[in-house]
Amino acid sequence: MLFAANDQNRPIFHADDTWKFLAAEGKKFYRSAKTRKPKGGFFKRVFGKTGAAASGSATAGDEGGVQGGKTGRSLTLKNTLKPVLIPCYDLSSTAPFLFSRADALETDSYDFNLWEVCLATSAEPGVFDPVCMKSVDGLTRCVGVDGGLAMNNPTAAAITHVLHNKQEFPFVRGVEDIMVLSLGAGGQLLEGSFDYDQVKKWKAQDWARPLARISGEGSAELVDHAVAMAFGHSRSSNYVRIQANGSSFVRCGLNVDSDPSPSNIKTLMGIADEMLKQKNVESVLLSGKRIGEQSNFEKLDWFAEQLVLEHQRRSCRIAPTVAFKQPIPKPS
Repeated sequence: MLFAANDQNRPIFHADDTWKFLAAEGKKFYRSAKTRKPKGGFFKRVFGKTGAAASGSATAGDEGGVQGGKTGRSLTLKNTLKPVLIPCYDLSSTAPFLFSRADALETDSYDFNLWEVCLATSAEPGVFDPVCMKSVDGLTRCVGVDGGLAMNNPTAAAITHVLHNKQEFPFVRGVEDIMVLSLGAGGQLLEGSFDYDQVKKWKAQDWARPLARISGEGSAELVDHAVAMAFGHSRSSNYVRIQANGSSFVRCGLNVDSDPSPSNIKTLMGIADEMLKQKNVESVLLSGKRIGEQSNFEKLDWFAEQLVLEHQRRSCRIAPTVAFKQPIPKPS
């Protein structure tokens, strides 16, 4: 929603409109728990080439939706303003699958409808059915499920993509040329920690769900540490990780996947606001983690300021080059 565009010039939603829209209309993304099927028609309307989506007033309607207005086509990965990289797990190949604009621009065999990409990356097993999809030319097929299964923290994949994507990032030579903002899902926030007296008598079936959580959160933390080590001493200026530490929260037992009701959404928004007030947790090179002096909100505000300064620096670097190309008058 932030990067898809109808005219390759403006996104269909602004940032503020996006989160407000999702908070207000989130329940319409889901059917009843009995069917376990996401409302594909809703995504079709959001990512259709229609005036409603472009104005930020897309609403849920008939299941068929409005697919592409006069063209009859939905927006695809090619219809994005910026490079995107979106993961899912492909059951047909039993391997992670990454949707990217770079691949889509290179061949239609890797260009997919955005509404299907959204369904695939969020199709959590047990909540939604897998998404059987194919590229716009029909040559590439994918049976996609939740991207978090294979890439709970996609930061390393994003960095690797940028380093090797010279078409879209021609001036990136190494991690020193990259600024990374990594937003964690806050898994411990809702689940809480494990107590020895609680788990010591667990049987195999009792461990099934906790093991999935431990695997996902453990791999995410390992990626965080690996990325922090890769940035080395530039970590504090080039890499920011925002993750709720859960220390000040009581387990609330929300299940927004099966009940995205307005009350649940409101509770989650309150938790998010509280998380922003927490002190930022930083990965320290070869030394675990530490609590930073800044809050998550202050760290985000600082990061945004650095992006603006970097944009200004790049503009200044470009200006002399343009001026240098002007004819140089000969001395009289």
